[in-house]
Amino acid sequence: MKRIKLQDYNSSLGKLIDVQHPEDYHKNPTPGSINIYVDRLLMDHQKYLEKGKKYFIICNKGFLSKKAVSMLEYFGYDVTQVIH
Repeated sequence: MKRIKLQDYNSSLGKLIDVQHPEDYHKNPTPGSINIYVDRLLMDHQKYLEKGKKYFIICNKGFLSKKAVSMLEYFGYDVTQVIH
């Protein structure tokens, strides 16, 4: 599993997706990210992601992003976990 620190991320690397629950995201959004809740992303990954593009996955504590990255790698996506 690939990981980078948030301070090393910039938008030219790829799309930043915060997988927190929408209520938590609105309380503490990650600047520059879009919010797609982890369950929605994993169930409908074809709707939100394209193979061949790079995605960076973040959440507040790291548990949800780790789960998402692990599953999305299995599905064949180029994903990296972003940690605070």
